[in-house]
Amino acid sequence: MMDNLNWVVLYPEIILLTMTCVIALFDLGVKSPRRTGTYVLSLITLAGVALIEAMYAGTGGTVYAFDNMVVSDPMGNWLKCFATIATMMTFVYGRPYAADRDMMRGGELFILGLFALLGMFIMISGNNFLVLYLGLELLTLSSYALVALRRDHGVATEAAMKYFVLGAMASGFLLYGLSMLYGATGSLDIGTVFKVIASGQVKHQVLVLGLVFVVCGLAFKLGVVPFHMWIPDVYQGAPTAVTLMIGGAPKLAAFAMAMRLLVDGLLPLAMDWQQMLMVLAVSSLLVGNLAAIAQTNLKRMLAFSTIAQMGFVLIGLLSGVVQGSTVSAANAYSSAMFYVVTYVLTTLASFGVILLLAREGFESEEIADLAGLNQRSPLYAGVMAVCLFSLAGIPPLVGFYAKLSVLQALIASGQTGGLQLAIFAVLMSLIGAFYYLRVIKVMYFDAPLTATTVSASADVRVVLSLNGALILVLGLLPGGLMALCAQAIVRSLGS
Repeated sequence: MMDNLNWVVLYPEIILLTMTCVIALFDLGVKSPRRTGTYVLSLITLAGVALIEAMYAGTGGTVYAFDNMVVSDPMGNWLKCFATIATMMTFVYGRPYAADRDMMRGGELFILGLFALLGMFIMISGNNFLVLYLGLELLTLSSYALVALRRDHGVATEAAMKYFVLGAMASGFLLYGLSMLYGATGSLDIGTVFKVIASGQVKHQVLVLGLVFVVCGLAFKLGVVPFHMWIPDVYQGAPTAVTLMIGGAPKLAAFAMAMRLLVDGLLPLAMDWQQMLMVLAVSSLLVGNLAAIAQTNLKRMLAFSTIAQMGFVLIGLLSGVVQGSTVSAANAYSSAMFYVVTYVLTTLASFGVILLLAREGFESEEIADLAGLNQRSPLYAGVMAVCLFSLAGIPPLVGFYAKLSVLQALIASGQTGGLQLAIFAVLMSLIGAFYYLRVIKVMYFDAPLTATTVSASADVRVVLSLNGALILVLGLLPGGLMALCAQAIVRSLGS
């Protein structure tokens, strides 16, 4: 279904942009030290946008708009819905932390968060190289500002500068790769690029050179080895509320962008980019898990854990095409989507607990800071334990099924070296289980360093409890979310 100018497709983006501008103006009159008015209005906006996206996803159709520059399909709509919910939860978890650290002089945390979400929306919906790049820049520029939001904090400012320099380099890589593909195919439209490459009229060497740069840019955004240099420093240096904002919802947008570029546009070159992703996946699993063992800082450990987890997402993406056949594509890409959605859910809860334990003048960043958490607060220790067990891939939690579905897709594809890669991934997961279990040991068996009780506002308590329960429930009943991801991918690929 085609339409040169179909405004309906962009209603969520238009509402989000309009309301962000309204909230920015409204915030000028807010005097509350915790910006209560701005916070409530932001949550209402996000709830409305998430509802519209869920309705769009429920229709199950694929619509192109603005001369094919934008696409609305079930995969994109569900990812936008999940990204919006993730941003809402980030605001709930992050507000008390930000207020205690003088980050609420204005409503920048909420406004920049909303602009970052708008960038994610554009990345997810983009069907044109230029649109994808604009979305990416809107997200990254908002993220740079968020990392530096704590102006008087040297470590945060240093993290923002590192992020800016390395992020600019990655954007350059991606832009260079996209311009080479444009030069070779003569089009910025992803569908047209697919047709030109499939026709075999363009020299393979030129396309592969552009592809290398595109994969490098995407690898940076996903945070996989060897483009992971920014992740540990930014995760540790940024204020924890901002770390969650960078480590949560943007991963969904990065996955969508990889799908748009590699699958929708460059699928005829799958044999080339799958080999690149295989190298990146092996490196990420190895470096991420081994480096995490050596960490004493919890945020830095979770940063290296993220690198290893993204290795599993890449395994899903590289299992789609075997010897030119796309029979296993839907299974592979839906397992990768399921993995990234469940990973973001688990990340939200684990950083939610870290934010909860942080208080004025105390960050709660070291693993030792969690000592005796079970004696101080059994509920929050339980939520953190569920998250860590899930990240380690221990049944019956959702992380186990996510890893299982990805490895099952890899073995089912019958790829050369697929079984060896699956065995390697399992071994790396076993190594990864060590550093997750170490944190659980500290929480349950070490003596508390402080006698202070863990207190939280009602909204944080409710959301965090629901978040932990959802990880457990999805682990016991993963079928619904798996089916949703599978249907979304099948309908999107079919269009």
